[in-house]
Amino acid sequence: MIVHFPQTTAVILAAIILDLLLGDPRWFPHPVVGIGRLITFLEPRLRRLIPSERAAGFVLLVMTVGITAGLAFALLRGAYSLNAGVGFVVAVVLAWSCLAARSLHRESRLVADALERGDIGAARRSLSCIVGRDTAALEEPEIWRGVVETVAENSSDGVIAPLLCLMLGGPPLALAYKAVNTLDSMVGYRNERYLQFGWASARFDDLVNWLPARLTGLLMVAAAPLVGLSGTNAWRIMRRDGRNHSSPNSGIPEAAAAGALGVQLGGTNFYFGKPVEKPTIGDPEKPLGLAAYRGVVRLMYGSLFLLVGVWIAMRGIALL
Repeated sequence: MIVHFPQTTAVILAAIILDLLLGDPRWFPHPVVGIGRLITFLEPRLRRLIPSERAAGFVLLVMTVGITAGLAFALLRGAYSLNAGVGFVVAVVLAWSCLAARSLHRESRLVADALERGDIGAARRSLSCIVGRDTAALEEPEIWRGVVETVAENSSDGVIAPLLCLMLGGPPLALAYKAVNTLDSMVGYRNERYLQFGWASARFDDLVNWLPARLTGLLMVAAAPLVGLSGTNAWRIMRRDGRNHSSPNSGIPEAAAAGALGVQLGGTNFYFGKPVEKPTIGDPEKPLGLAAYRGVVRLMYGSLFLLVGVWIAMRGIALL
């Protein structure tokens, strides 16, 4: 069901422009920080109140998503009740906070720039900020693999998924999506502390990302020839290797990107000092390096602009 807020298309376009120009300024009070604090506040209290860890984790999921979406909806309704201009500004700011294309580009570019300078220590440190694997001992090829993989994967949950939510339900739905993502990143671990407590959040994150991940893969296939990459190979590798991942979703955009770039992703990663073998994705036709990184960034932006173009076309047709 599509929730219609006033000036939806204008809000989305303004939010995208702000994201492309400013990214996520460190001085800006980002809603995800507030969501994280809410989770931190609720977790110990729910653990004490509810004996079953799975039940407590489910209540955490419902409360976090419900409070986030409810506050966003109330804020928007209140702002629009004052006047359309105030409502528009609040809607744009909330929508802007959900998008991460510029931030993903900026943070990943720190890794690439460090490698270009030959500063492998700085590259490892910068990579550690955007991936979950151990980076302290990674050599240059593995650092390039890590940064290409994270841009490809986060093209879905950091760019296409929140944009799709904005299109379907405005800022409340997009912020609810960000709440699910934040829950998964904070409690969705398969360790002793969170295996049961974080089960609902991890599974719900898989569910809500099922469609966006596959849409991202298709957008990458379509965008690849527009940005100088192979759409045919992106389609072939996505179909062949899209399931070669522990996540039911992350492998789809990674495989599409690997095919478009002609590189191989996946393999061995280390987490907390222990090796984890992952299936490979794609064929090693080209080396992982600066060209591959620049290519996956173009692919991310190409997918974003392609989705926006399709959205505008659909809105235009609906008005005819």
